[in-house]
Amino acid sequence: MQRKWFQHWFNSPYYHILYSQRNDEEAEFLIDNLSAHLRPEANSRILDIACGRGRHAIYLNKKGYDVTGIDLSEQSIKYAQQFEQKNLHFYVHDMRKLSYINYFDIALNLFTSFGYFDTEKDHVNALKAFRKGLKADGTLVIDYFNTQKIIKNLTHQETKTVDGIEFHLKKFVSEGKIIKHINFEHRLKTYAFEERVQAFFLADFERMFQKSGLVITETFGSYGLDPFDEMKSDRLILICKKA
Repeated sequence: MQRKWFQHWFNSPYYHILYSQRNDEEAEFLIDNLSAHLRPEANSRILDIACGRGRHAIYLNKKGYDVTGIDLSEQSIKYAQQFEQKNLHFYVHDMRKLSYINYFDIALNLFTSFGYFDTEKDHVNALKAFRKGLKADGTLVIDYFNTQKIIKNLTHQETKTVDGIEFHLKKFVSEGKIIKHINFEHRLKTYAFEERVQAFFLADFERMFQKSGLVITETFGSYGLDPFDEMKSDRLILICKKA
């Protein structure tokens, strides 16, 4: 079976170079605010879905929670596994095929780690898997970009230089997806990657949650958990329960 764009790109060392400026402070700010808002019990089990190299999971574990991180990228999980300890574990896993049943108090899907698949059915299957992994009164948190604002302020072309590599980025909207082409040269080789993320709006999530047996209980528009405003908010943060 042909590998998908996310299997190539997220497994590449260049993905981590391009986004190396993503700061831990921002990740920790979100985790601090979510913890204060959701108030998990001291020994809660938390699942970090599409955890990348584990920055959210590691910080959650420092707060005393039992944390499992899963990601499709073998390279990211290999990196994260060096931080494993008694209550912190990382596994290579496809979010559509989670094997956990009624196990977690909270499942987190942060930093727009959703919307990668081609069909709505795949996204609904992923949501069903998230739901199945939660305890009856468990909570799912999805942190997505605010599509409305992203599309309105799309910078179509930009060049970013990181670690001496000049990344040429081209962004556009096509077939309901926000697409980013990433081209660069390194050590006399030319590389081309892309990101294709669904331009999901709040109404799309509501529809998919209905199909997957979930219900939105709260929405926020920033990592400071401000109210969601479709025109102004940077993020769309959804707090969900089993329907």
